[in-house]
Amino acid sequence: MPDSLPMTIPAPLSPAQRSQIINLIRRTARAEILPRFRTLSATDIDQKSGPMDVVTAADREAEKMIVRGLLSMFPNALIVGEESMTEDKIAELAEAEMGFTIDPVDGTWNFANGLSTFGVILSMTRFGVPVFGLIYDPVMDDVLIADETGPAQILAPRRPARSVAVSKGGPVENLTGFVSFYNIPEEKRPQMAALMTRFQRLYMLRCAAHEFRMMAQGHVDFVLCSSLSPWDHAAGALIVGRAGGHVACLDGSEYRAQMRSGYLLCASDAATWGRVRDAVSFLLQDDSKA
Repeated sequence: MPDSLPMTIPAPLSPAQRSQIINLIRRTARAEILPRFRTLSATDIDQKSGPMDVVTAADREAEKMIVRGLLSMFPNALIVGEESMTEDKIAELAEAEMGFTIDPVDGTWNFANGLSTFGVILSMTRFGVPVFGLIYDPVMDDVLIADETGPAQILAPRRPARSVAVSKGGPVENLTGFVSFYNIPEEKRPQMAALMTRFQRLYMLRCAAHEFRMMAQGHVDFVLCSSLSPWDHAAGALIVGRAGGHVACLDGSEYRAQMRSGYLLCASDAATWGRVRDAVSFLLQDDSKA
């Protein structure tokens, strides 16, 4: 017999637990999100940091329902929801053996303005490392899902599971990607805008859920994220990685859910990641020391 056998990493959730979480998200969408889509009144919408940063009754009520459901399944889990988060709770993800992050309606501005480009994002973390993630499209009723042990897949009712894969990448002039332009420091935006002539196309959907879905399915070559938040980025980082992509912070460090500063870059492969990183390296420069 060999001295040692290869270790098999157990899945973070059982098939039954995965199904319970997916069903919870679907029930929440039917009960709290879709009935409010294109029916919101002015009193259902509030501003947070400004007119482009809004929260709706759907966000608040959906988060409450998801939190209740998760706590019934995992009473000791740390849960960080966008609408009830504190910076202390985000920091605690680094020490939590089981954490969950929730964005109950990602793309809230789109949702509030009648655009169907919105979704629900949920991740499970272990000491800050994303180990399970799902991105649900309530309009189409399908979910992009992955954990640390298997491939990224799309699941839809009455259809077989379908694995997804990132694009083949390539040289900068052939790349398309998503950049959160207005989350980049204002003084660096002119340099970022100038890159629009170097890449084939740069887009912004104002919805991390659909940007990561597009990336994992091979429709774009990279996603550059700033203003890091676990409810927006933890699930997508894991899913893109399990779809074959290369995922790391722009400075080369490994992404962790508790990170609140810096940039996350997801690309088709390591070579493409390096090309995009080189093109946007000015983001890492400290202009105050220039």
